[in-house]
Amino acid sequence: MKSWFFLFSSAFILFTGLHGCINLGPEYQRPELGVQIPPSYQNDRTEPVLNPVIEDRWWQDFNDPELDALVEEVLKRNWDLKQATARILEFRAQYVQVSADRWPQAGLDYKWDKRRSGGVNFGRGETNTTHQLAFPALFEIDLWSRLAKASEAARLDILVSEENRRTIAQTLVAETINLYLQIEASERRLQIADQSIEAFKRSLQFVDTRYKRGLTSVLDVRQARRLLAGAETLVPELQQQLGILQQQLAVLLGRYPETRPARSQPEDYYRRPDPVPTGLPSTLLLRRPDIRAAEARLVALNQRIGSAKAARFPAITLTGSYGWNADGKDRLFKSDSVIWNISAGVVQPLMDAGRLKARQRGIEAQYQQAVADYADTILNAFAEVEGALLTRKKQLERREREIIFLQEARATQRVAQNRYIKGLSEYLDVLDAQQTRFTAEGNLVLVDLNILTNRVNLHRALGGSWAVPEPIVLERDGYFFDFKTRDTSYE
Repeated sequence: MKSWFFLFSSAFILFTGLHGCINLGPEYQRPELGVQIPPSYQNDRTEPVLNPVIEDRWWQDFNDPELDALVEEVLKRNWDLKQATARILEFRAQYVQVSADRWPQAGLDYKWDKRRSGGVNFGRGETNTTHQLAFPALFEIDLWSRLAKASEAARLDILVSEENRRTIAQTLVAETINLYLQIEASERRLQIADQSIEAFKRSLQFVDTRYKRGLTSVLDVRQARRLLAGAETLVPELQQQLGILQQQLAVLLGRYPETRPARSQPEDYYRRPDPVPTGLPSTLLLRRPDIRAAEARLVALNQRIGSAKAARFPAITLTGSYGWNADGKDRLFKSDSVIWNISAGVVQPLMDAGRLKARQRGIEAQYQQAVADYADTILNAFAEVEGALLTRKKQLERREREIIFLQEARATQRVAQNRYIKGLSEYLDVLDAQQTRFTAEGNLVLVDLNILTNRVNLHRALGGSWAVPEPIVLERDGYFFDFKTRDTSYE
């Protein structure tokens, strides 16, 4: 037993003293983009505020319990999100596999052997039975940090997959809200179409009565019928759009793609959320999971470069075994049956036709590709935020003008009706004014939709305070992962 203790105590000393003590890989540094990043956004030129807060459940600003329930449901039932969750578990299993190479490997080896000797005359020979029980052990001294860097790269792959899942969650939340808002807008437009149809029917009845009394021409009747028919043609198209939107939302929620009748949407259905905090700092983008994933991928490749470089240096392995070898089971555990061995080996690649060097160069090329992807991700993120801020500003201006236009259209309709009753104008003026008024109402709905969906897109572009699934906590084989307190040292 002393030999057994000596074997593994020596291994432990070597393991703790030399395991990953020499770092051959490059130290990671966040790449320079060559672009001057302003402290705040161009389309939000106000004094920066300190620690602007966007509420965690920001969609509750819409004050719609049904919308809140839909967001919660999509985070629980969406299949894309479940797939991303399973992918995290896959990377965690890979991490355990890669990390296992850093630790001693021990096993159990039992052999039973029965032999008979005596030449060609088997009847006069002897039969010998031997039993061998051993506990072999093997591990590699990670002198050059090859295994440590491979393990760290695998751990960062988990962070990449987790950030990718958060990106999917953000996309799903934004898409769910946008579909819900589009459904509301379609229902409101359908209601406006129905109101216009009823108005044109009354106009046709009014004109037809006057025509029968000889007070107007048949042209007025034809014009009234034309506008009524045109308004009726819009209904099937709007119903089709509504049905498709409802089906798309159902699929996101993991439901069967069914449709339902349109709800009644009053004229004041538009609910403007709280104002966007002014002076949003550009550093908010560091919270975006796609940017975090891109940088984690960079750090992982940086670690793999070091691992590939270390693979070109000598590999030191330590093997040993402790056990018993005896002729019978009753003598197997006797002191004179003990067998043990310990050996160390060094393997240095000499001629591999440039394979290991080419592998390192290949990973370095992957790193350069990841740098380009990282830069592209950041610039696109800034473009999304700047575009959303610019759109918000211009759509709010347009809404003010659309409200004025609608007010003027309604006033024009009243004037046209009064002038027609007094015989001062043709009824075609009344019909045109009526059509313009309903067109203005529909346009206002579309502007409202643009403002609300842009608000959703702005939240998503800023990358923070989103509804994301609860981080998975998994304890298995002695490894504990908790992404609530995940290591973000790569930042």
